[in-house]
Amino acid sequence: MAVSPEQEHPTKAFGWAARDSSGVLSPFKFSRRATGKNDVTFKVLYCGICHTDLSMLKNEWGISMYPLLPGHEIVGQVTEVGINVEKFKVGDSVGVGYLVGSCQSCDNCGNNAENYCPEMIFTSGAKYHDGSTTYGGYSNIMVADEHFVVRIPDNLPLDGAAPLLCAGVTTYSPLRYFGLDKPGMHVGVVGAGGLGHVAVKFAKAMGVKVTVISTSPNKKKEAIENLGADSFLVSRDNGQMQAAMGTMDGIIDTVSAVHPLLPLLGLLKTNGKLVLVGVPAKPLELPVVPLISGRKIVAGSNIGGLKETQEMIDFAGKHNITANIELIPIDYVNTAMERLIKADVRYRFVIDIANTLKSSA
Repeated sequence: MAVSPEQEHPTKAFGWAARDSSGVLSPFKFSRRATGKNDVTFKVLYCGICHTDLSMLKNEWGISMYPLLPGHEIVGQVTEVGINVEKFKVGDSVGVGYLVGSCQSCDNCGNNAENYCPEMIFTSGAKYHDGSTTYGGYSNIMVADEHFVVRIPDNLPLDGAAPLLCAGVTTYSPLRYFGLDKPGMHVGVVGAGGLGHVAVKFAKAMGVKVTVISTSPNKKKEAIENLGADSFLVSRDNGQMQAAMGTMDGIIDTVSAVHPLLPLLGLLKTNGKLVLVGVPAKPLELPVVPLISGRKIVAGSNIGGLKETQEMIDFAGKHNITANIELIPIDYVNTAMERLIKADVRYRFVIDIANTLKSSA
């Protein structure tokens, strides 16, 4: 007989979860495991909302398991540590991102790339090593192996830091890995949303010249005056795109909608790199001739390993980088999901877990 989520583990917990692919969230009682010898337990203070949460809630990828309690941009304060834990102590500000487990024995894990481990375990909607379901950060407490926990710098506000654990490292990682972090380089950022706006902030902090590429002319002022971009291109304006041909060393493409790649490839210099971090629902058309004629690269990148995630959050602390957020109470979460579908957010929703979850549960 199946054990109920509330009885599965010894520590009582609560949050908001969806019971089916309608994606509608409501209060949910469940349980967390007791703090193991390598575990860090923390009180969740804030949790960001990612578009991936929405896709999982709606079972858009056909892999969702219900009840599903999302959230993988989780920050809070440590309340207990296991006897073998060395990196954290009670009272520390910490965070958990997209992963809570991996095999720890493959080449990827050995090279600090747990995010590419074939056996990586997602923070919500997956099965943990012990066979239990993983539940995310739309909840009051979190328990995770210390290897998958990062320290949040003291100077960063926790609400604004939360989205960096996904959106931040998703854009920081390709800038670093593909060598698009050198001062004086010119990098384009496609899309000025949840991912794009932090990509601009990280690239500028690295000393890179940044051009935001968008279909919306009305985002120009925001991109330049508030985010710090150097220039702005309207991708539907053929004149603007033609004038910028061959000027960029690389492009970080954050858009999840289906869109043409050919105009973007034209913006790249010889040896330029177009890196996709958005996840369109349908395959994109990839023209080969521009790749061959300019020795250009189209690549993909997915979050980052734990070492790189800590590096990213430390870099953010050094340069005072946070996400631009709209802080919401937990009982607004279903409305927030509806707004997210319409891209009606600047630029990231963050749930005020500590101050609103208890009264709603």
